[in-house]
Amino acid sequence: KGLPLARIVSLQAKSSQLYAPLIAIRGTQSLAKPGLLLSDSCVKRLRDICQGDEAEFLRITVEGGGCSGFQYRFDLEKGALNDDDKLFERDGAKVVIDETSLEYLDGSTIDFHKELIRAAFRIIDNPLADQGCSCGASFSIKID
Repeated sequence: KGLPLARIVSLQAKSSQLYAPLIAIRGTQSLAKPGLLLSDSCVKRLRDICQGDEAEFLRITVEGGGCSGFQYRFDLEKGALNDDDKLFERDGAKVVIDETSLEYLDGSTIDFHKELIRAAFRIIDNPLADQGCSCGASFSIKID
């Protein structure tokens, strides 16, 4: 059960230690899950690629497969979002993920990494991943 909106606002004013953003739900608010975080390098690269096109975004999907059981898929897309899509935006860079894939990546950071032999978007600090393959393209889920 959430606290009344006025109470949350006064709590926010008194405490700078509230970590998660607040979401309004029918006149009350509750602490939200972290969702996806976008690193500085991810934001910079997406802004370079999209060149100010408001309709273009990076779509992340989790699929079965890869050497660890699940694999990440990154696609640049343009256009309307699906009903089950969640949008994460920072400084004009947009990342979209469907609700099912978000369940596997909640709390993760989207990064852009450059090496001598490749440059790519990647998922780092996935709190739900037990282990991953050496290339970072696949992962297995923690089972509690």
